[in-house]
Amino acid sequence: MYLGVDGGGTKTALVLIDRDGAIRATHLAPGSYYLTIGVDALGTLLADAVGAILAKAGLRSDQIEYAFFGLPAYGEDTSLMGALSRLPQRCLAADAFVCGNDMICGWAGSLLCRDGISIVAGTGSIAYGERGAAAARSGGWGELFSDEGSAYWIACRGLNLFARMSDGRADRGPLYEIVKQRLGITEDLDLCGYVYSRLGGDRAQIAQLCKLVTQAANGGDDQAIAIVRQAALELALMVDAIRRRLGFSVAEPVPVSYSGGVFDHAGALLLQHFGASLHALWPRYQISVPALPPAVGAALYAAKYHGSPLSIEAIERLRAQSGRLGAQESAPQSAPES
Repeated sequence: MYLGVDGGGTKTALVLIDRDGAIRATHLAPGSYYLTIGVDALGTLLADAVGAILAKAGLRSDQIEYAFFGLPAYGEDTSLMGALSRLPQRCLAADAFVCGNDMICGWAGSLLCRDGISIVAGTGSIAYGERGAAAARSGGWGELFSDEGSAYWIACRGLNLFARMSDGRADRGPLYEIVKQRLGITEDLDLCGYVYSRLGGDRAQIAQLCKLVTQAANGGDDQAIAIVRQAALELALMVDAIRRRLGFSVAEPVPVSYSGGVFDHAGALLLQHFGASLHALWPRYQISVPALPPAVGAALYAAKYHGSPLSIEAIERLRAQSGRLGAQESAPQSAPES
């Protein structure tokens, strides 16, 4: 049995698979961003979540051969690496798991642990790629000064656009009424109370407001479309940085895939601009839809890391089952809109 844990700012998805590629159990838990909830709370969350998925599968912890815990912001503070790496010992044996950044989940799932580059645009954003024995990441420096193209990044720019529309610095487009209606505010300045008081400035909840921007963009709001277009360019720049760092040659095709809620919410519009931005930077990119959801990718990576990669037949069984799981994973744990 292999356990995959795909942590995120909004939710944490767990998947338990066997060697034959059967999904034995799944579980959704709250967000696992330790910078928001704290390291100790993260340990409790992971222990509870693993206990829940084992109960669903009717298994003991010692029946898990290996697990991969993909945690947001893992590896971005060396002083906490030891503490974070030990957290799963609350529920699994010390030699039965490894921790890493959640970017690996997206890459492993979307590209089946094969050479190429994956871009993740969820609450935050980050790109990760592998080519042979080399690996590289780009972006993912946190919401205060990075995470370009993420749901939080888009939401903040959408809120800024609403403010500019309200006080006359920008023409009022569809976004203006969408924000007021969806958030149930009558006075424009009540947006401040909504974001700072009701949401408490919470990163994950603010990121959910990305949907308002993408709704406006898909409805033809030119200024919202410009935000989505800029997000697509920022995501493409991360991918291209990795392509150069991994040393793909001029003759090599570069597989690229993607994951995260932003791609779900913005849909074809984001993909259109993302593809155009990529091919303007490098003509050999080959964009493909994700093969598996990130949580299944985490389980697949656990098997590979353990030295027992799944067979082609087992992976195809996973792909046949993953459509329903992908829809479940994309459902938010909570929505801040009224």
